Amino acid sequence: LINDNFFNLYIVESSVMVKILFSLIINFLSLFAMDWYGYDEALKLQKNSSKIIMIDIVRTHCQYCIKMDNEVFKNKKMSIWLKNRFIPVKINLDIDEMPLDVEVQMTPTFYFINKNKKIIKVIPGSWNIQNFKDLTKNIKDIKG
Repeated sequence: LINDNFFNLYIVESSVMVKILFSLIINFLSLFAMDWYGYDEALKLQKNSSKIIMIDIVRTHCQYCIKMDNEVFKNKKMSIWLKNRFIPVKINLDIDEMPLDVEVQMTPTFYFINKNKKIIKVIPGSWNIQNFKDLTKNIKDIKG
């Protein structure tokens, strides 16, 4: 009887430990994920910054959006690289309203917005890290 109780207790404690460990790993990995802002919050941040707003337009079940999230935005180095250049905003068209007066043709699509709320670049589609870096590295606000 004592051995059976000990064994059952061991299984319960092991199960709890596995859940705790899994939760800690997920939380640790999320530290490297991209920090996303709401559009209004990004506009406020942009007032005191020289950064351009990068809006990622997605849909909940968009496989290419999910792929890009997992392969690009959850990459620590790429997240840092993007955050150093842009104020990232994510808009889910299934939940959020599009803040700009544009018709989105596909998801994901990326809009780059200057301080005058003008679109200075649009990048449609899903990309790997290197291609997305190449597409975004020269985006600057052209002062006229």
